[in-house]
Amino acid sequence: MIQPYSPLHSLTSGHWFKLICGASFQDLPTIRNLALAYSLAGADCIDVAADPAVIAVAREGLAVARQLEPTAAPLLMASLNDGVDPHFRKAEFDPRRCPPDCPRPCAQVCPTTAILTTPATGVIDARCYGCGRCLPVCPLGLIEERAYVSAPELVVPQLFAAGIDALEIHTHCGHQEGLARLWRAIQPWGHRLQLLAVSFPDHPDLIPYLQTLTEILDPLPCPLLWQTDGRPMSGDIGKGTTHAAIALAQKVLGANLPGFIQLAGGTNGATVPKLKALGLLSGQPSPIAGVGYGSYARRLLADPLEAVMGRFPPHLEAHPPLQRAAIAQATTLIRPLKVGQSPRASPDPASTPV
Repeated sequence: MIQPYSPLHSLTSGHWFKLICGASFQDLPTIRNLALAYSLAGADCIDVAADPAVIAVAREGLAVARQLEPTAAPLLMASLNDGVDPHFRKAEFDPRRCPPDCPRPCAQVCPTTAILTTPATGVIDARCYGCGRCLPVCPLGLIEERAYVSAPELVVPQLFAAGIDALEIHTHCGHQEGLARLWRAIQPWGHRLQLLAVSFPDHPDLIPYLQTLTEILDPLPCPLLWQTDGRPMSGDIGKGTTHAAIALAQKVLGANLPGFIQLAGGTNGATVPKLKALGLLSGQPSPIAGVGYGSYARRLLADPLEAVMGRFPPHLEAHPPLQRAAIAQATTLIRPLKVGQSPRASPDPASTPV
């Protein structure tokens, strides 16, 4: 049974909020604090890399949040890929090859300060989440990308042993064989799944491909969530990126596929107002189940999280003023999506215990 105001209730009622930490983002202290702040602000799901160390720190942040607010209990989701995918890559270069007078445009466009100018570094691997913005701006073309695909037979058991609640599969048109292989590795653990998400970008043949996926995934032991990745990893660039996210969601909505639909890829502060204006976040059930926020949600908390990193311990709950600031920022993003749901879903940051 779906409990009132549980994460799955948010999904069915159109109030679903997912924090996307990044399928390749492995900055452990930041992930811990993001999980803590967004859980206390009312998030329904925290999506992280399929890395046991990342899952461990995310669970630590969730445990602290639960101690401070017993009703803070989002699902913990890990992201997997069924083939080559831009979410599963890292940028890299040798800083010794950089000219001394280079203005370092790569550092200027990096959204996570994964490239430092003082001292000059290459890419700090843990901070890179594969956005690719540095690749075209290098004057000498010295930056390369390193893609990776995990072996599902090895990774999936590790993820469930680490304590995840849900999985997300990143796929593209034409990847049905890779997805089927990944699903075969997941099926023995299906009884442990509370939610399965499938994330994808647009493509001329998208709808027939998604219809094929529903056949591969049938029968499902849990709810299915379609994540429409309109403009991947771009929500922090500007308000206009949300148009691609909404357009793709409308396209998928028109296909009447089984399951729920959640936006991602270009989502930001303009997304929910636009969805409401279009009538896509209203009614029972709501046409759109909710929104996932990645780069925009992380950047929104950049100031308090960076301030915490300069202190000891670098734990948000150890510094109450910074914790309140982080929760207040997270709440500005969550509250518009939670209007009409439980009071817990849109808390007053000043009343959050510390």
